[in-house]
Order: sequence, then C-alpha cells, then structure tokens
Amino acid sequence: MTQNTELWDVIVVGGGAAGMMTAGVAAKNGAKVLLLEKNDTLGKKLLISGGGRCNVTNAEFDTRTLLAKYKSSDKFLASSFAQFNATQSIEFFNSRGMPTVVEDLKRAFPASHKSQSVWDVLFKEMNTYGVEVRSQSPALFLERSDGAISGIKLADGTILRARSYILATGGLSHPETGSTGDGFKMLGTIGHTINPANAALVPVAVREPWIQELAGISLQDCKISLFQFEQKVHTSRGKVLFTHVGLSGPGILNSSSTIGSLIPNGDVRIELDLLPQFDYGTLNTHLQEIFKINHVKKIQNSLSDLIPRGLVSIILTLSKIDPDTACNSITRDQRITLGKSLKHFSFQVLHLLGTDKAVITSGGVPLTEVDTKNMRSKLFSNIYIIGDLLDIDRPSGGYSLQLCWTTGYVAGLAAANNKSD
Repeated sequence: MTQNTELWDVIVVGGGAAGMMTAGVAAKNGAKVLLLEKNDTLGKKLLISGGGRCNVTNAEFDTRTLLAKYKSSDKFLASSFAQFNATQSIEFFNSRGMPTVVEDLKRAFPASHKSQSVWDVLFKEMNTYGVEVRSQSPALFLERSDGAISGIKLADGTILRARSYILATGGLSHPETGSTGDGFKMLGTIGHTINPANAALVPVAVREPWIQELAGISLQDCKISLFQFEQKVHTSRGKVLFTHVGLSGPGILNSSSTIGSLIPNGDVRIELDLLPQFDYGTLNTHLQEIFKINHVKKIQNSLSDLIPRGLVSIILTLSKIDPDTACNSITRDQRITLGKSLKHFSFQVLHLLGTDKAVITSGGVPLTEVDTKNMRSKLFSNIYIIGDLLDIDRPSGGYSLQLCWTTGYVAGLAAANNKSD
C-alpha cells in the first residue's frame, strides 16, 4: 500500500460530463484539483451521447418549467438550479467558443453537431486552470475518520488525500464506457442508501419480425399510446426512431419506464399515430386529394409526401393493398383501411433492452441524503455527490446533461470554497 503525502484541495472521481465540469469549476475558483478516471481517456459516454451529436441541454429558460421535468425532485433541485440553470449552461459553452443550435422540443446541440465540441470546451477549461488528470486510476474505497472522508484508495493500493472529494462516477448505463456502479458501491459502503438502479430511458424490443426493415427510419412527431388488456393506459407525443429490434427515439425513451412497469402485469401493445395532426375526417379528405393529384400513379409511389418512403410498403401490406394499384383504383373501403393503418400502427412489446442500451439508469442516492444547495453528503462533511449517482427521474431531451452541469457547477464551487475550512 502506497501512502501519498500530497494533499489536494479537491479530488474528483470520474471523468465524465459531470466530473469534467466540476473539476474545471473547482480549479477556476482557486482549488488544487486532481481528477481520477478509470478509463484511458475522459468522457467516453459524453462522446457517444445523442448519437454523437450531444444534446447539451434543454433550452427551457424558465427555471420553474425546466424543474418540473425532474418530477418529484424539483423541490430539492430548486436551490441548485438557481445557481446554474439552462441559460447559464448555454452561456458557458457559447462564451468558450462553442455556438449552439436549438431544435425541436427545445433540445440544444453544439452547432458543429459533434459531441467532441462539448468535450473540447470541458477539457480546455480544466487545462486552463491546472486540473491534474490521472487516467487508468480506478478508485475502490473511501476511508473514513471522525465524520469525514480521510482518503481514497485506488486499485493499485495507492491512498490519496484531499480536503474534499467529489464523486461523479455515473450510473449503470453504457457500462462499456466505464459506468459500472463503482460510485454506488463506495457510497453504499460508507452508509448511504442506494436505491436500486434500473434502465430508465431505454429502447423497446418488439415482436413484429418486419421491424428490421424499418431500421433507421425516424418520425419527428408521433402520438404514442400504450395498451394493456386492450385498455389505453398512457398517451404521449414525441419523436420515434425504428431500430433493428424495435423502437427508440425520445418519445419511446420517455415512455419506457411506464412500459417497464406494465410488462409484469401482462402483454403491452404500442400504437403509433403516424399523423397526429390529422383527425380521421381530415386524413380521409387529404388521402382523396393525394389520389386525385396522382390518379394514374401507383399508390406505392404516392404516399412518400405523407410518411417516410421506407414505411410505405409495410403500411400498404398491413392495409392489404397491392402496392402496384393505381390511385384512381383505390376503393373507399381501402382508403378508410389505409387511414386506420396510419393512425393505428401497432406493435407488441417483447421487452425493454438492458442497462447497456439505456440512456440513463434510475436509482442511486436519494436526494434526502444530500444537501442540494451544495451537493454535499449529509453523512460526511467533505464529500459531494453529483450527476447520475443521484436518484433523479428525468426525461430525454437534454435534461440529463443539464443535471451534470448544474450539480457539477454547484459542487465544484462549494468544494473550492471549502479548501481552507
């Protein structure tokens, strides 16, 4: 066992989004900071987030409205978000040379549409203010003494010491990036409650074998209805992405926890309304107009302005319409059946995919055990808990990274101010 006599002001454990943010903030505010990362490089999950585009935040600038997305956690997080909210996140990245663009549902992305741009800002911030980074340095154990954390033990036996420690090791989603629950183990050992972690925002596998033919097709706005025992139990709207095994995209991810709660009770069916902007009568009239304009064309070549071309064949098959039928030969009954297929595109759920495919996992340290004004543990005066280690439910759409920026900023500032205590 190696005793390291150097004393740091702050040791940050975990070099993901929250860890990089908090290390930079602490160092900028005068702390001597060491960042420990188990991987050989920083920010592996950050670089793959948003399909490599990185949904950096949700550009909802009314903090009360933003907080409502965090459901029952909103009252705990009000103080943290008063210090660093979505407006300040956008300003943070913009002022450091990374312009942002806002897309549907207020999702903000780097203008480059590359996660690397976000990584570059965070890394430059740490480098500018002298954060020391030690990669391939997995932390295993927190030492305790007199109601405080006195040291952190690494896998190689080295013990490092600091005035304050910030844990930012992430949850259990995408374990290939290093999120394997290490922080949960360390915090559980020192007495924190760890609520069970489950896949929270996760794609869905479905039974229909032809789903693989639709892989890669996306729909910007679908009405999503969940049925069990032929009773509608949940409705929402959002973007849907078809995959080789099922359904994904923000609309499905945000419904996945509800689907997961229903599955133990029986079969679950997902029904997509591909054209929620039309009621049945309006859609019927619109189809008539399409068929009139394209009266001599085959129906398979006439619907691509209505739905993505890759969906046309499946929809016609489900409607029992020969794709080579001319539009002027489509009967009234066929038109009505087609309308129903477009409004009731149905799938039987097989299961949710695992934590390895989850965007985030639920579970972690309950907020009742954290002082959310500074993200400090209520059990130990010099340890701070941030990011996905906290049990906070939130939807897809930039809310997870905003949580990283907010909790990272608040903890980094508090730990820096604690350096001389």
